[in-house]
Amino acid sequence: MRKGRLEAFSDGVLAIILTIMVLEIKVPHGAANFAALKPLLPVTLSYLLSFIYIGIYWNNHHMMLASTSRVSGGVLWANLHLLFWLSLVPFATGWMGENHFAPATLAVYGVMLLMAGVAYFVLQNCIIAIEGPHSALARAIGRDLKGKASPVLYLAGIAASFWQPWVAGGIYVAVALMWLIPDRRIERTLVERV
Repeated sequence: MRKGRLEAFSDGVLAIILTIMVLEIKVPHGAANFAALKPLLPVTLSYLLSFIYIGIYWNNHHMMLASTSRVSGGVLWANLHLLFWLSLVPFATGWMGENHFAPATLAVYGVMLLMAGVAYFVLQNCIIAIEGPHSALARAIGRDLKGKASPVLYLAGIAASFWQPWVAGGIYVAVALMWLIPDRRIERTLVERV
């Protein structure tokens, strides 16, 4: 099965997710000064973090599919599983921002991040299953230390959200920063393949 429709559909869903998130930031009415923006700070910060996460998923999804020659029905369903969890980002983001990073909102945000990470892992393994253990993707991923550390950190963030919410937020930011550091393994593998 060709992968073009999967890529186009995924790109469209991610674009819609970003659009929904930015529409949640309401324009202040009344005063036209910087003080009017202060109440929007929690919403804007949660939007920024979620925008970065969606960008990370979009970039990694793109690179993963670039290393893939074909997809199967299982890959399509695994991709939908990932998109399901990512489609909850606007809800979790809005709730967290509107409630000033309250413990329950941070926990829900962490669960959403954890499940999106699990779904990405499932998708990755479905692709490796059809491409083979010596495929470009399998070689590029290697031991996948960031992929293994992320769920552990998300669980720590979920737990921390109830006793130290700022620690939970810090963990979620740290994981995003960890993934922002470019990982050139897939790019190198793709160049070697050509």
